[in-house]
Amino acid sequence: MRTPLCDLTGVRHPVVQTGMGWVAGPSLVSATANAGGLGVLASATMTLPQLTDAVREVKERTGEPFGVNLRADAGDAEERVDLLIREGVKVASFALAPSQRLIGKLKDAGVVVIPSIGARRHAEKVAAWGADAVLVQGGEGGGHTGAVATTLLLPQVVDAVDIPVIAAGGFFDGRGLAAALCYGAAGVAMGTRFLLTTDSRVPDDVKGSYLEAQVGDTVVTSKVDGLPHRMLRTDLTDSAESQGLLRRLPRALRQAVAFKALTGMTWRQLVTDGLAMRKAQKLPLNRVLLAANTPMLIKSALVDGHPEAGVLPAGQVVGMIDELPSCEKLIDTLITEARDTLRRTGALSA
Repeated sequence: MRTPLCDLTGVRHPVVQTGMGWVAGPSLVSATANAGGLGVLASATMTLPQLTDAVREVKERTGEPFGVNLRADAGDAEERVDLLIREGVKVASFALAPSQRLIGKLKDAGVVVIPSIGARRHAEKVAAWGADAVLVQGGEGGGHTGAVATTLLLPQVVDAVDIPVIAAGGFFDGRGLAAALCYGAAGVAMGTRFLLTTDSRVPDDVKGSYLEAQVGDTVVTSKVDGLPHRMLRTDLTDSAESQGLLRRLPRALRQAVAFKALTGMTWRQLVTDGLAMRKAQKLPLNRVLLAANTPMLIKSALVDGHPEAGVLPAGQVVGMIDELPSCEKLIDTLITEARDTLRRTGALSA
């Protein structure tokens, strides 16, 4: 099942594993790549030396193409771009739109640039700047998300740009891939579905919390980190929703100190990144301070195995998932189901 996404990136199947912080490490990325999909390494929670080691580990585990997700507003974004170029990484994805200059630098080095966007105008902007493709996430997606459903956002963007469009938010099986292709997408990207595989390093008991979730068990809140964030509803999210800003800021500052210690960043680097986030997303200062919550709260749940004390990012599809396949089995099943669905659709239309 070849699409323009396959031709652009060199993967066998039009399926992308998203760059989830603390989750999308070398084992998951290489397993996805070996199964024929595009694995994307999450770098926002890594120092530059850690990212170097992770990229090289992926290259040792697979000879297939893979990508790295970058924060365009990070203070060392330029150094990370240089690393990708130096190490021969095939794809650079971005959670926020990179500058036109960074896009040009990557493209000149032969790196495919795929920003994630949440609005038609953003897709038009990065396409005009030379992005090779865009990843469109609708409101059903986990983590930081928008308010427009994928079924509305996707056709808007497909009609607006002439580069490959990858659909994200609400996808977990082959029927979804077939639907996305019928909308005009070149493939799908999934986060929650890949988190819930045997190749994911998330602790098994935490995966169990996800598998127990029902449709409707996620909530979108900005009270945890200042930005709309879809996650599983827990006692922590309920508490955050009921607390005022003054109650939440001390926790945010403590988490900032913990993240600084974990990453080795200086206070100057943290402040610089915070101000860049404020400018890029037009956030008030109090919300920037709350954003310090995110990395450590997610780590507490997804790495340390304490979901009751952390955040469990999840798309709405979490309530539709009840098994933990390998990445290979997941992608094989996805492609088989998509082909069968498209064949049935063709037979009916004939």
